[in-house]
Amino acid sequence: MSATQGAWSPEQCEWLRALGHEPYRFAGLPDDPLLHAVLRAAGRDPADARAVALVAELPPVAALRGNAAAKRGLWPRLRALRSR
Repeated sequence: MSATQGAWSPEQCEWLRALGHEPYRFAGLPDDPLLHAVLRAAGRDPADARAVALVAELPPVAALRGNAAAKRGLWPRLRALRSR
């Protein structure tokens, strides 16, 4: 796991550190704005363990950049995830 403040508010990070804990996020979930936008569109929280599983099922984020066809192909899957 890698240390980050992305899943925690600054206040929560302070509380965790005061208790002797280092705030962590789930490994394997890169801090990428496009990836976070995809997770929001899917109705998923990046701090949720299920988000890591979802990311593993998606095409690589780099493949989505600048590839309109790949992005269009992703929307039906995201709508299906939102309906669950």
